[in-house]
Amino acid sequence: MAIDSVVVRHRVEDLDAAVPFLLFAGPDEAAQRVAGVAATLVVADLNVAVAEAVAGGAEVVMPVQSTPNGHRAVLRHPHGGVFEYVGP
Repeated sequence: MAIDSVVVRHRVEDLDAAVPFLLFAGPDEAAQRVAGVAATLVVADLNVAVAEAVAGGAEVVMPVQSTPNGHRAVLRHPHGGVFEYVGP
């Protein structure tokens, strides 16, 4: 999976194990939508990224859906962190 950019604010016990899965600002309404998300990963192919994460043990919290800026999905990685994936 090719990740184009990421900002992570999630403490893990084993960084090497968490990295393969891996701040926002704005109005309160926007912040509430991502309050439980530790990081956003921008990927070139969202469907492939989600499939690879699921194959690696991630759980889909919110399936791929359209947004005004593209598409997004939310997954919980095996170590417990919740991450938003965004892409075209």
